[in-house]
Amino acid sequence: MKLIVGLGNPGKEYEHTRHNAGFVWIDCLADELKVTLRPEARFNALCARVNMNSADLWLLEPQTYMNRSGHSVAALCRFYKIQPDEILVIHDELDLLPGAVKLKCGGGLGGHNGLKDIAAQLGTRDFWRLRIGIGHPGDRSDVVRFVLHPPGKEESRLINEAIDRSLQIWPLIAQGDFQTAMLKLHTK
Repeated sequence: MKLIVGLGNPGKEYEHTRHNAGFVWIDCLADELKVTLRPEARFNALCARVNMNSADLWLLEPQTYMNRSGHSVAALCRFYKIQPDEILVIHDELDLLPGAVKLKCGGGLGGHNGLKDIAAQLGTRDFWRLRIGIGHPGDRSDVVRFVLHPPGKEESRLINEAIDRSLQIWPLIAQGDFQTAMLKLHTK
């Protein structure tokens, strides 16, 4: 793993929204690794470089708004020659209930604009994703309002538990042991 991307929208008005679950995850990992994300204009993102096992690992929070996240990801990947299978994208997932979290590589994009832009900019869907369940509002026409608002108290607790649980498998992800990570994460 060379690049860990958390998806979200920049700005105080979006800080606690469901759509920013990826930013929350990255912030927690940065705290754990004792690094600070700093603005990096050439990637239009907040970034931190971590040396792990004699190799660089990048943490990235695109500051482009969700539907242009791929521009930041692709810029960093081109600059540091990072391949799609060396990327993990953490994002909110409407198709999972709050509290659920799943790890996968490739597959569909589920209508997620951040994932769509990353796939378009990289030219492939073959990157790793950590999907943090936020639930679905029930009606497709309510999705935008739903993701751009904070979750209720119980939903927030469940989403934070999912983030904490997925951070516990971080060492396995860092080692590239995705099979064991998925087994631990997906087994209750």
